[in-house]
Amino acid sequence: MKALIIGIFIIAAAVYAILPKGIAGFEYSGLQWGGHVLNFLKGGAPVIAILIGAVAIFIGIADMKDRAEAKKETDAE
Repeated sequence: MKALIIGIFIIAAAVYAILPKGIAGFEYSGLQWGGHVLNFLKGGAPVIAILIGAVAIFIGIADMKDRAEAKKETDAE
């Protein structure tokens, strides 16, 4: 229960930090970090894509090895 409350609080704080100025009729709302977050995501997207691709390659190699090993076992029987 404590983890759920902390998680909700952290998500609310992140949303507050990204909110632009003047939303919902308030003069000042949020920390206006939206532009910075977008820049971070733009710069991080290629790196994340490379990491995901590398993991997919490793999973594919492991799957091929497992299939070859399973085929050897069925041929031995």
